[in-house]
Amino acid sequence: MQKVAIVGAGRVGETTAQILAEQEVCQEVTLIDVREDAPQGVALDIAQAAPFFNFDTRISGSNNPAAMANADIVVITAGVARKPGMSRSDVLDVNIQVIDSIVEDVMRYAPDAIIIMVTNPVDVLTYRAWKKTGWPRERVIGQAGVLDASRMAAFIAMETGFSALDITTIVLGGHGDSMVPIPRFCTVNGVPIAQFIAPERIEQIVQRTRDGGAEILALRKNSSAYDAPGASVAAMVDAISRGRNRLLPCVAILEGEYGLQDIAMGVPCVLSHVGLARIIDLDLNKAEMDAFNQSADGVRTDIKKLP
Repeated sequence: MQKVAIVGAGRVGETTAQILAEQEVCQEVTLIDVREDAPQGVALDIAQAAPFFNFDTRISGSNNPAAMANADIVVITAGVARKPGMSRSDVLDVNIQVIDSIVEDVMRYAPDAIIIMVTNPVDVLTYRAWKKTGWPRERVIGQAGVLDASRMAAFIAMETGFSALDITTIVLGGHGDSMVPIPRFCTVNGVPIAQFIAPERIEQIVQRTRDGGAEILALRKNSSAYDAPGASVAAMVDAISRGRNRLLPCVAILEGEYGLQDIAMGVPCVLSHVGLARIIDLDLNKAEMDAFNQSADGVRTDIKKLP
């Protein structure tokens, strides 16, 4: 892949750019931000780390959206972050205006790109970007479940003492308080976690996963999470850039999967060079499906608020 543009040179955008550069996922990373000189400073800082990490990815920063021209992927992280006590939906009114402007820029300067939405509420804004572009759903996806699943895996590793490298998790639904971690599909190197963790502790881990972002926000106080979110976005970009056919939980537009239409939800997705290659329709039990539908109701409520 030649070029990835990241709109929003804040902490998530910076972390994403640094990982992409260090892993040489693409030949060029461009950071774009409305704050004067901010993306240029971030790009220069990352470029100066190249001798230590042995990469030669080109890094640049710009205040001009035209800098995203010819990007293969546009990652959108720009927007207002939530503060302690706020939900992801609380920032919708402000961020919808930000995203509308950015999506117009993407359509103008990078009309062949794949969009990865990161800005919250990511489910609703992924849906908005898909509607606004009119592009096929393969090219407009959102980051949520990759992050939520990594948080759940980290909590399981802390609980069991096993290596996080051997833990596989799946989290579905909206990226918020109603997200749906599915313990039945969570394993340690293929062994179900119920073999190692008592049911009541699994429920506590599920709840901590739902509260994962809020927990970090409360601890940091002056910043939401950015290391794990940046790594999650980089994993998605890597899967697309290298055509890996990776199965990752992402926000995608549903066209009948899970019995839903015209909504963006976190579901297991296969990511390849086309973006979203396909959605895996899991055989959920009644309790899991009820939780998924309840989560969908929350996303629909926010979608109805869109102007």
